[in-house]
Amino acid sequence: MTAVRPVGTTTKRWTGPDGLLNTRHHKAALMVFLFVVVAHWVEHLAQAYQIYVLGWPRPQAGGALGLVFPALVTSEWLHYGFAVVMLVAFVMLRHGFVGRSRTWWNIAMWIQVWHHFEHLLLLLQAVTGANLMGKAAPTSIAQLVFPRVELHLFYNAIVFAPMVVAMVLHLRPRPEERALMRCSCTPRPAAA
Repeated sequence: MTAVRPVGTTTKRWTGPDGLLNTRHHKAALMVFLFVVVAHWVEHLAQAYQIYVLGWPRPQAGGALGLVFPALVTSEWLHYGFAVVMLVAFVMLRHGFVGRSRTWWNIAMWIQVWHHFEHLLLLLQAVTGANLMGKAAPTSIAQLVFPRVELHLFYNAIVFAPMVVAMVLHLRPRPEERALMRCSCTPRPAAA
């Protein structure tokens, strides 16, 4: 049986170019995403502080949450899950960006595609027990050259920097960009 919708009513989708996340709720969604990303940064910076300032051995440096829940640091499922959440957020919120901000958002998104691939590779190794190049632990491609803690700081930085540029440009659009925007991020000028 097919449901009949009364004439004149519409059901608004959450995703896509006209979805609520890219129109009415775009600014709120961006702020939630930014909070999650910054919280993730705090964990990585805490871990780096523990290693480089406090001199802790790498296996004991777990960031803030990792000290309370050590399994978090070693869980490839958790790291992969976060990489997926970030990638999904980049894709879902992309339609709200226009002009210069869209270019920077796309740069961050494509870097996150690679970062996600690296985490998928790590997860597959953890699940199968067959590690890349016969290493003792799951190893990403870039990890063949760089240590894991430093590599993840680098990945987070090269995703975060264009993301922030995109958000700043998005919240301060040029007049021609503002005219194309359909989201809640900047007030519209009053009609003359």
